[in-house]
Amino acid sequence: MSAATATASPSRSSTAPGIRNWGAAGTYAVLALVALVGFALGSPAKSARFRISNDGDALFVPDIVLGTTPVGWIASLALLGLAGYAVYLTARAERLPRWLAPVFAAVFVAGFLVWVIGSAENPNVYFSGLIAGSFTLAIPLIFGSLSGVLCERAGIVNIAIEGQLLSGAFCAALVGSITQNVYAGVLAAVAGSIAVSVVLAVFSIKYLVNQVIVGVVLNVLVVGLTSFLFSTVMQSDSARFNSPPSFAPVRIPLLADIPIFGPIFFDQTILGYAMYAAVLVVWFGLFKTRWGLRVRAVGEHPKAADTVGIRVNSIRFSNVVLAGVVAGIGGAFFTLVTSSSFNKEMTAGQGFIALAALIFGRWNPIGAFFAALLFGFSLNLSFVLTILGTPVPSQFMQMLPYLVTIFAVAGLAGKSRPPAASGVPYVKE
Repeated sequence: MSAATATASPSRSSTAPGIRNWGAAGTYAVLALVALVGFALGSPAKSARFRISNDGDALFVPDIVLGTTPVGWIASLALLGLAGYAVYLTARAERLPRWLAPVFAAVFVAGFLVWVIGSAENPNVYFSGLIAGSFTLAIPLIFGSLSGVLCERAGIVNIAIEGQLLSGAFCAALVGSITQNVYAGVLAAVAGSIAVSVVLAVFSIKYLVNQVIVGVVLNVLVVGLTSFLFSTVMQSDSARFNSPPSFAPVRIPLLADIPIFGPIFFDQTILGYAMYAAVLVVWFGLFKTRWGLRVRAVGEHPKAADTVGIRVNSIRFSNVVLAGVVAGIGGAFFTLVTSSSFNKEMTAGQGFIALAALIFGRWNPIGAFFAALLFGFSLNLSFVLTILGTPVPSQFMQMLPYLVTIFAVAGLAGKSRPPAASGVPYVKE
C-alpha cells in the first residue's frame, strides 16, 4: 500500500521546482496595478461605514468607518509587495507558498470593498448581513464542489454538477409540493441527483465514454427535461406541483445574536447545518480513514491500487453515487430554502462555479469550502452594491462572480495538479 499512499498524497505547491510558471505571478502583478490605479490613485476620498450589529443585538459593536484613501494606499502597497514576491519566486523557479493566494485575495477584496462602498450614493452597509448572505448563497456551491471532490478523488471528472443540482432542485420542488413535506422533497432531490450520477458512472466506467462529453451531455439533457416538465406539468397547476414548503431557520438563542458569526453558524436551516457537517465528514473520510486512502489511491494510481486488491471501478462507481447524494442536497436548497418554487435553469451555471471552486480549492474539501465562500461573497456583493447605487455599471456587477471565478482559477490558483488518474478510464488487464 506504500506506493498508493505516496502517489495519493496531495501536491504541496502550486509550481514544481525548476519550472517557471508566470501565469500566477502575472495575474498578481496585473491585479496589484489595478488596485493601485483604482483604489489608491482613483480613490473618491470619502469614507465607507460598515455596520456590524443592530441596536437589538445582545452584543453591540460600534460601526467601523474607514477612509477610502488610506485604505486604498495600504491595500495597493501590500498587493504590490505580494505581487513582487510572487515575481521574485517565479524568476528563481521556486514554489509559490500556499498562503499567497488567500492572503492576496483577502487584501484585494478588502480594498475593493472599501473603495466601492465609499463611492456609493449610500456608503453604509450592514457587514454582518453581507457575510451571512454570502454564506447562504455559497451553500449549494459547497455541496456541488464536495460532489466534485468525491468524484475526482476517485478518478472521475464530474462536469455534470450543474445537472445534478438542477435535477435535485426540480425533484425537491415537485415531490415537496405534492407531499407538502420538506424531508420528502430532500429525499426526492437526492434520488434525482443520484439518477444523473448513475448515468455518468455507467457510461464513464462501464462503457468508457469520455467523461467530459458525458457530463456536458447530461447537463444539456437535464436542462431540457426539467424545462419541458416545468412547462407541461408545473405551470399547468403550480399550486399543486410547484408550491413546495420551505425549511425554517433553526435559531440557537443568544449564540445567534453574536455579530457576524452568530447568523452564520447559529441561525441556519437544517440544510445549512448539514453543509458544515458534510465538509467535515468528507474531509475526515478522505484523509483520515482507510476508505479515503483507497479512494485517493484509485484516483492517483489505479493499477497500483488494483495490484493490492482494491476494486477500482467499484470504488469509482460508489463515489459517483455518493457525490449524487451530496449534490442532491445542494439542489434541494434552491427550492426548499432560497426559493419556494422551481424555475427554468434556476441554478444559473452555479454547478460550473462549484467546479471552479473545486479546482481553486485544489481538490480538497476544506479548500473547496473556502473557494465557494469567495464566489458566494462575490455573488452577494453584486446584489448589495447594485442596491447601494455604486458608480460601477450594473452589467459589471452582474459579471462580478464570473470574473472572480476566472481570475481565481486561471490566475491566483497557479498551476494545480489534479489526481493523476482523473478522467482516465481503468480497464483491468
